Amino acid sequence: MIKVNDQPIEWLGDKVRILDQTRLPHEEVYLEFESYQDIASAISELKIRGAPAIGVAGAYAVALGALGVEAKSRDEFLKRLRGISQTIVNTRPTAKNLFLAIERMQGVAEAGKDVEQIKKALVDKAVKIHAEEAEAIRKLSQLGAELIKDGFAILTHCNAGPLATTGYGTALGVIKYAREQGKKVKVFVTETRPLLQGARLTTWELKKAGIPFTLITDSMAGYFINRGEIDCVMVGADRIAANGDTANKIGTYTLAVLARENGVPFYVAAPTTTLDPTLASGDEIPIEQRSPEEVTHIQGVSLAPDGTQAANPAFDVTPHRYLTAIITEKGIIQELYSERLKGIE
Repeated sequence: MIKVNDQPIEWLGDKVRILDQTRLPHEEVYLEFESYQDIASAISELKIRGAPAIGVAGAYAVALGALGVEAKSRDEFLKRLRGISQTIVNTRPTAKNLFLAIERMQGVAEAGKDVEQIKKALVDKAVKIHAEEAEAIRKLSQLGAELIKDGFAILTHCNAGPLATTGYGTALGVIKYAREQGKKVKVFVTETRPLLQGARLTTWELKKAGIPFTLITDSMAGYFINRGEIDCVMVGADRIAANGDTANKIGTYTLAVLARENGVPFYVAAPTTTLDPTLASGDEIPIEQRSPEEVTHIQGVSLAPDGTQAANPAFDVTPHRYLTAIITEKGIIQELYSERLKGIE
């Protein structure tokens, strides 16, 4: 498992420490933030990323912002806190974990009786959210490992390990737990254009964990699946609608269709904080549109002629009919998604 000093986010009492994921894999740089605005910027700039991780970061940002509020009354404090929460909410629109964490923090604040008590309660709640998320991810990893057989070759997309979850990992956590059970596994890692989370981050984590892996371009996935070299696809999620439709990093839908065409199981691993029962289907999931420069450039180097127009949706939605199972800390769901997801909220 990723070492303690490699944790992507830590609460230090009056500031937050993060591992800057934009500098990996070549540099392990830690940043310390004393303002919620800096954490909001770090989330927007993907210095901290992954649905569970940004939920935790958002909770800590609200707590940090609350500590800095000087207010003469409870009402004034709550008004200013709502502004802080909105700043964090506005950073990224797709991951449900972020919105749920902010809702939980706001609920604690609204229930408080006085400013100082609320500030303490918010810090305690943020720490609790972090601990609960880490424990949920450990449990789902353990459950999901039962789906992995000895000798499996697993295809994964984007990054869904400790960096993205502040815990054991979701898709990668399942793989790691299977390895710890003594199963021999190999991982095929898609590079994950345009920001290369697979090439930069998942490979970094797998190397640290001592798990064999092969890096491939996104467009090579069909080749390996069709040749029978992939036993299952395992991915994370940023939001799961009530019917099981799943939003994840752009390119996930393509992998799901390829897996179905070739009879390969397709698994989604996510904690219940990723579920959004307020949305009937994936059609209602907001999709983040990021800067076109992330497509036309790689690490500041231009790949395309000046003036090239580029689209950059950060996520796509995989309809539930393509899923073999959704792995959560409360159980593995393999059918009747609408009914069974409602039962584990």
